[in-house]
Amino acid sequence: MLTILITLFLIGYLCIALEHPLKIDKAATALITATAAWVIYMLLAPEIVPGTRGFEFFLEENPSLASLPLHEQAVHYVQHIQIIDSLGDIAEILFFLIGAMTIVELIDVHGGFNIITNRITTRRKRRLLWIIGTITFFMSATLDNLTTSIVMIALLRKIIGNYKERWLFAGIIIIAANSGGAWSPIGDVTTIMLWVRGNVTTAGLIPNLFLPCFVSFAIPVLIAQRWLHGDVTPASPHKLAAVQVRDGEVSYFTNVEGKTAISERERLSILLLGVGCLLFVPVFKTITHLPPFMGILGALGVMWLYTEVMYKRKNEMPEAAKRRIPDVLRRIDTPTILFFLGILLAVSALQMSGVLSSLSVWLDEKIHDVYLINVMIGFLSSVIDNVPLVAGAMATYPVADAAAIAAAADPAYVQHFVQDGIFWEFLAYCAGVGGSMLIIGSAAGVVVMGLERMNFVWYLKNISLIALTGYLAGAAVYILQTL
Repeated sequence: MLTILITLFLIGYLCIALEHPLKIDKAATALITATAAWVIYMLLAPEIVPGTRGFEFFLEENPSLASLPLHEQAVHYVQHIQIIDSLGDIAEILFFLIGAMTIVELIDVHGGFNIITNRITTRRKRRLLWIIGTITFFMSATLDNLTTSIVMIALLRKIIGNYKERWLFAGIIIIAANSGGAWSPIGDVTTIMLWVRGNVTTAGLIPNLFLPCFVSFAIPVLIAQRWLHGDVTPASPHKLAAVQVRDGEVSYFTNVEGKTAISERERLSILLLGVGCLLFVPVFKTITHLPPFMGILGALGVMWLYTEVMYKRKNEMPEAAKRRIPDVLRRIDTPTILFFLGILLAVSALQMSGVLSSLSVWLDEKIHDVYLINVMIGFLSSVIDNVPLVAGAMATYPVADAAAIAAAADPAYVQHFVQDGIFWEFLAYCAGVGGSMLIIGSAAGVVVMGLERMNFVWYLKNISLIALTGYLAGAAVYILQTL
């Protein structure tokens, strides 16, 4: 039965990796995999649960269950303890993502990001490549790499008219977005997962990963700029429309008479307040010691209050034109949230079954090198989504404390797994940056592939090698830092 559970998870994994050829949304696959995995685990529970410390403590706390058969005791333990604990841990991540995605979408729907993109005027290819890459690198550290990629592709289309010229810039955007998201606790889903669970802290992550991540971005740009000469082919000039259309809906930034409905000052205020709220979340966690999702929910409440007050003063503006938070909530990427829910639940079923503990023992015995293990994870993340990879690693290796180190046969090795330990920091780097080696290896790559209709083979021939070079160079920098 345990073999069936592992096989089911691997099949689900494969279907997620082959989402586009199969034309089946990965969220559907993840949810089915999660449900089936927990059904199988429930059947296995009477064999696995008895004898564990948690189960024995559960029976001590619930003496009324002593008269029940062992099978029913195990079922009660799974129902009332294991599923609830797993869902609680996962909910912290999901609520954080929902809050962050809503704030980013609120900024975007009000045209806040246009304030940044409209100020780039250069047409020199090499200079533009560095500008685009640097903006992407730092923007993705504050926002998520998916949103950053969408914003920067929109910028490219305003600047570069020839799609073949855009593809090279788009490839650098993918690399810069993944590298930029890896050194910030709120820049990438995987770093958010590690940060929310307490595997890493802001004070440990940023100073230790910034230089490796910057090297992993700068090396590919240095190589790619040698292929560029002269000016880009400019995009066709266009007039400012009275409305902005997105996903079939209309956002009224100006009315037909040309008078501003949402002023430039208001757009700027939403941009600055939104980014400021996102940046304040790590500070909130440090001051209050509350989970990050509490900080992001409070930030969302501040943004909600601000926009409500702003629209209250605009009596002349049609109600349908106002982009309030309830409207924005309908626009966030719900399938992505459901995908995270499904895959994290599936991984938790593997964790509860003991599969990941066995994997941990195997890696310790056969490899026993945190650097090599993480480099392997980085290569896997170019093919497989890095969310389940990181979730699996977190479930496989618990955060070590002083007691675990003292009891370990190899204390020096276990030391790598403490909070802000080498394993967790290097995992954030490898899982985030490694996804750039193939276009399907990251959310940024997939969205750029869809927006620009970029060919998989073209990316493999032109971008993959320089992305690999940057990945290995950044990894070498981190290893040298820790020696």
